[in-house]
Amino acid sequence: MRFDAVICDIDGCLGPESHHPLDAASLANLARHNRRAVSSRDVPVIALASGRPFPFVECLCRLMANTTVPCIAENGVWLYDPVQGDFIIDPQVTPADLESISALTHWIATELAPTGIVMQPGKSASISIYHPDTDYLMALMPTIAGIARQRNWPIRVSRTVRWINLDLAHVSKATGIARLIARSGLDKSRLAGVGDSLSDLAIAERVSFFACPKNADDKLKPHAHYVSPHEEIDGVLDIVDHISR
Repeated sequence: MRFDAVICDIDGCLGPESHHPLDAASLANLARHNRRAVSSRDVPVIALASGRPFPFVECLCRLMANTTVPCIAENGVWLYDPVQGDFIIDPQVTPADLESISALTHWIATELAPTGIVMQPGKSASISIYHPDTDYLMALMPTIAGIARQRNWPIRVSRTVRWINLDLAHVSKATGIARLIARSGLDKSRLAGVGDSLSDLAIAERVSFFACPKNADDKLKPHAHYVSPHEEIDGVLDIVDHISR
């Protein structure tokens, strides 16, 4: 077996970024794969690294029958360890950081919510915002970054296909993967990764093999060792098959 684990993004990989349903049958296939990985240890376990809130990541981790490898939620804020059922916040997150997130939340609610901007529920030390007019949403990035600098909020402004992510500058999928490795004892040389957006470079740079589904950002694909001819979860299934041979 070349790899012990595959660290996989969720939105754009295991499911669409839109409100459309998850593919339950394909997720069941990944769960069967993980049960084999745990029992036979001849294929890698599929773990998660996502910007999604902790409860969503925990639920998907349990649905996919990952019982051995920690998963990353909220772009590194939280680590879910399925072995102990633990949920561990990054120790770098300080009370002052949480005050900055709270202040930014208040600013968005006051200044942007009246224009139709909504905040994704369930996050505790980061913010994700959405508007049905993606062009309008993305045009707000410089304004938000400017407000953060002006008020000394330690915020990193980035985007996915349909969302803007506002994360603490010193917390990321990269710091989450470092914590995952420290807690699990896994080695980078035996880790693979899957992602679809430029934020997933944090995964690509911390694994020994990186792959993308067909729908991935064209700027990310040159960083991949393999690009699947299939989109989203069909692409992930193809990637898992590719590296499990």
